[in-house]
Amino acid sequence: MTAPLEAIEPAAEQAAGPGDERPAYRGPLRYVAVKAGGAVLSIGMVIIGTFFLFRMLPGDPVRALAQGRNMTPAQLDLERRRLGLDKPLFDQFLDFLTGTLRLDLGTSYEYKRPVLDLIVDRLPATILLAGTALVVAVGLGVWQGTKAGWRRGSRFDRFSTSTSLIFWSVPTFWLGLLLMMALGNGIGPIPGIFPTRGIESVDAPDGFAYVLDVGMHMVLPVLTMVGVVYAQYLLVMRSSLLDEVGQDYITTARAKGLRDDQVRRRHAVPNALLPTVTLVFMRIGFVVGGAVTVEAIFTWPGLGQLFYRAIKVPDFTLMQGTFMLLCVSVILMNTLADVVYHVLDPRVRSA
Repeated sequence: MTAPLEAIEPAAEQAAGPGDERPAYRGPLRYVAVKAGGAVLSIGMVIIGTFFLFRMLPGDPVRALAQGRNMTPAQLDLERRRLGLDKPLFDQFLDFLTGTLRLDLGTSYEYKRPVLDLIVDRLPATILLAGTALVVAVGLGVWQGTKAGWRRGSRFDRFSTSTSLIFWSVPTFWLGLLLMMALGNGIGPIPGIFPTRGIESVDAPDGFAYVLDVGMHMVLPVLTMVGVVYAQYLLVMRSSLLDEVGQDYITTARAKGLRDDQVRRRHAVPNALLPTVTLVFMRIGFVVGGAVTVEAIFTWPGLGQLFYRAIKVPDFTLMQGTFMLLCVSVILMNTLADVVYHVLDPRVRSA
């Protein structure tokens, strides 16, 4: 005799048991694991590509380092053997790969110092420059984007949007040279105001005067970096705010009698900030990489200037080390941006 349907269903539920339910944390952990695996794969491709990419550059580092020195062909061969450039390309790649896995990036041809030590010495200057530019760009872009999006079609909206797009389309080196001529060297009767080279003066003072001196040297490179990147934050913030303005909760907040600025600050802006926060994490790596051009123009003693000097030799080990660091920073920041977006936006978690 067949059992009733009502008796079968509870038995099935009891057989399944609560232990078969999937833990709530398994989904986020799987998401993070997938992103981390993709990052590791990308870093591996960067390591492989970096070695062969710079080996295709023209120029002989041994002859470049021997300029101005009367060296015989035998001495050049001895120097090439000392640098390991006499080995087959595949053997050089194996040495590079095993050294990278041990965090040994080799010794610079030009500076005769470990590449990792040179990077550690120059990294603070790049972080200072790129970090300051990022903070200023984000603050300026979010402020202008909020005001432009809340007053869509106003004179401020048209002016700020068009101006930011103009700066965004200008090449970084060209904007840097313009600022150097206008505010550094001076134009006609207008004298130069800010220093154009280095991070400090030759006779730099101590204490607060030294901080002020470094700040004066930072003005032109920071303005250059801000000018070409702040438009991204302005446009993203403006677009996000326009999406929030038409939502029902904004209408409800206004119906409660809240002032216009209260509706904007307490309700619209916090919800519109999510894409901008994600963009900030994504752009951190690119800002560090974008400092190469700015540091070369203003002779800023950071990783960008170090990479520029390495290309001129060419110093293979130094190029490989700095380029890998810049690429890895971009990959890690993009991965972190994906994870942060997944954490902050419940719509992504439920998808």
